Amino acid sequence: MGISDLLNKVKKEWEVLKGENAKDKLFYNENSYPDEATARREFARSKQKLFDVNRWSLLPGINSTFQLYDAQGNKSDATQARVGDFMQIILPATAIENWVTVVEVVEEEDIAQFVVRPSPKPEAQKQGNDGDEVKHFFTDEATSTFRVLRDGTKLMGFEIGHEEKPNNQGDQAGGRGLLNTLISEGGWAGFQDLQWNKITRYYVHLEEAGG
Repeated sequence: MGISDLLNKVKKEWEVLKGENAKDKLFYNENSYPDEATARREFARSKQKLFDVNRWSLLPGINSTFQLYDAQGNKSDATQARVGDFMQIILPATAIENWVTVVEVVEEEDIAQFVVRPSPKPEAQKQGNDGDEVKHFFTDEATSTFRVLRDGTKLMGFEIGHEEKPNNQGDQAGGRGLLNTLISEGGWAGFQDLQWNKITRYYVHLEEAGG
C-alpha cells in the first residue's frame, strides 16, 4: 500500500470514527504550527514519542507502567517498537500484569503507527506454559492502534480501540473473568479518558514527559 493510499484509508477511518454510530473508541489530540517546515520537524519528534513506549510512564498523571519487551520475552530498552515485541501494562493501584503484542508497524514521512493485540505473557510463550491464556482484560480480538499523522501544518495523535470485549469466558480468561469484567466495564472507561488523552497530547507536544 502506497503512502497516498494509506493516508486516504486513514482519512476514511477518521470520518467513520467521528460518526454517531461508531462502536470503536477514539482518543485524539492535535497541534498546529505556523508553517510546514516546523510541522515536519516536530513530526519527527512525534514519531520518536510514539515508538519509545518506555517513556510513556514518565508522563505526569499517568500512574500506570508501560514496559517494552522484545520478541524473546526479555525486557527491552529499545526506543523503537517492532512487530513481535510485547508491551506490559500495569494499571494504577494494582499489581496485575496486562500484556499485548505488536502486530503491525508503519513508519512513513507523514504517518506512523503501531497496532497491538492482547496476548499471553511472553515468558509463557517462550516456555510453552499457560496455553492460550490471554493476560489482558480484553479478548485477543481487540486491538489498539497508536498513530501520529501530519497534515500540512497540523500534527494529529490517535489511540483507537477496536473490538474491546471483556476477556471473561473460558480458558483464555485464565481465572480472571470477573476481574477482567470489572476492569473493562468499570474503572477502565474513566481511566482510558485520562490515559489515552494524555498520551495523544504527548504525541503532539501539548504535554511532555519527565525524567
